[in-house]
Amino acid sequence: MPVIAGGEPGGGVMSEYYLFQDQENCIGCMSCQIHCKVSKQLPEGPQPCQIITVGPRIVRGIPRAAYVYLSCFHCENPWCVTACPTGAMQRREKDGIVFVDQNLCVGCKACMIACPWGAPQWNPRTNKVVKCDLCMERIDQGLEPACVANCTTKCLHFGKTDEVPPVKRLRMARDISLNPRERNRSCR
Repeated sequence: MPVIAGGEPGGGVMSEYYLFQDQENCIGCMSCQIHCKVSKQLPEGPQPCQIITVGPRIVRGIPRAAYVYLSCFHCENPWCVTACPTGAMQRREKDGIVFVDQNLCVGCKACMIACPWGAPQWNPRTNKVVKCDLCMERIDQGLEPACVANCTTKCLHFGKTDEVPPVKRLRMARDISLNPRERNRSCR
């Protein structure tokens, strides 16, 4: 179980960026997964970002499913970086993005074993590891990650951690202000 206190592997403050999914607007189209794979030229298999389907469950007599976006958490003290014997798995000093230096990766999979979240993925084409790096080359150019830029319903939001997206702030305020009975009715 990862320790969530700062200074311990697997926990602490994440990168200076957030990637937030507005689950109420996600339709599970998987365009984020597709555009991620295309931008990284990945073969079948590795999925640096994924949509996990939860359900279906019956809500007011209607079957409904929820879709949860999952990618690397870019931990402050990532276990994958600690486990990597070659230094291929790194955390950028300037913004905390965790990435793989493909020139140093020897394909030992130590990072895959170490990560409790399954973020490092095996690329059978290169016999090396790949993972979500928030499309850091795009960020460095002032662009959004490919998954966010190409989200069909615009339910993925990206920015600095000190900028909470308005949709999240408003939803949290609504949920806090509603009594439990109304809160359950407003959830989809």
